[in-house]
Amino acid sequence: MDGKTTPFGGIILAIGCGLFLAAMGTSLLVVVAVIGIWILSLWLAAPPPPPPQKKANGGMQISGASMRDLIEHSGLPLIMIDSDRIIMANAHAREALGKHIIGQDVRVALRHPAAIDLLSRGEGGSVAVQGLTGPKSNWQITIQPIDARYALIELVNRTAEADVSRAHSDFVANASHELRTPLASIIGYVETLSDEGEKVDPKQASKFYGTVLREARRLQTLVDDLMSLSRVEAEKHDQPRAPVLLTPLIRSAARDGAGAERFDRLQFDLGERDLSIRGDERQIEQLVRNLVDNALKYGGDGPVEVGLQKGERDMAVLSVRDHGEGIAAEHLPHLTRRFYRTDPGRSRAAGGTGLGLAIVKHIVERHRGRLDFDSTLGDGTTVTVRLPLLALEAQARD
Repeated sequence: MDGKTTPFGGIILAIGCGLFLAAMGTSLLVVVAVIGIWILSLWLAAPPPPPPQKKANGGMQISGASMRDLIEHSGLPLIMIDSDRIIMANAHAREALGKHIIGQDVRVALRHPAAIDLLSRGEGGSVAVQGLTGPKSNWQITIQPIDARYALIELVNRTAEADVSRAHSDFVANASHELRTPLASIIGYVETLSDEGEKVDPKQASKFYGTVLREARRLQTLVDDLMSLSRVEAEKHDQPRAPVLLTPLIRSAARDGAGAERFDRLQFDLGERDLSIRGDERQIEQLVRNLVDNALKYGGDGPVEVGLQKGERDMAVLSVRDHGEGIAAEHLPHLTRRFYRTDPGRSRAAGGTGLGLAIVKHIVERHRGRLDFDSTLGDGTTVTVRLPLLALEAQARD
């Protein structure tokens, strides 16, 4: 009916009035005429629905409130600009760039030469920028003009991808260097055994076989640690969400790290209070095993103390202390570097790969924690890990 709405209320009222007239003895012809005229007048007076507004270029016009709702619930940071002024920014954009950006000049908010150059072109496009939200951050900025006045800016965080790419490059470079030593040793001894054949002395052959087996196991441990480090680095931007009860986990992981032959050197002070965190249980176990194994390997023959307590600012504080020779102050800042060793010969003799503390560092970072070293020459070393506690209300809910 040419887009008009039907006035049902008025029609019912007209029919009701007609029935009343008929009941009062009015001629049926008059009643029908009155009802018809009344309904026709209502129909003609009914306003049509408002037509959709169109832009000059033929596209549909969207109100400011609708556009705000549309971008607010997007999973990516989105910014709407009017000329060079930011008029809308969704929650993700405000979190990345700051709440103050509304009303700000977009060139000031993005403050990157490549992004400003893209804005000045006025034709849209995409550009990769570094340092937008932090020294090592990587973002893809895409600008889509809506008309001559308005444009939509989309931000995609590529930091994790860039970190993984760098980690893979470092992985190949460091792995190739570290793998050469055990491989060269294995190849050398096997070639000697092969060349000598039956002429080789049985005692010498037994010694060679033992060396080959030891280097092969070292190679296996190195490969396992490299793969473990690669997995941890790839996941470090994905914060764990599962609740983890620390006390039983630490006790069990420390025992695994010590093994049956070294377990009697462990001393526990885990307290009576059960502390929980949001974490990856497998990685927390690996963290404890690595710290305990390191302390037992390089901490002399004395005891290793494993402690857990609630610290300041709702943090769980895990400490592993040995009573060995200690570590010189100049080495402490570098302990978490991959393949860094304070004493390379001693580390290799003890079966260390130089990756244990690098793995620990990345696990702590993934859990939004903090890793500290405190060491005094002649008095041992204490490694402290602080992890955010699970809130009490979240513990009850879980």
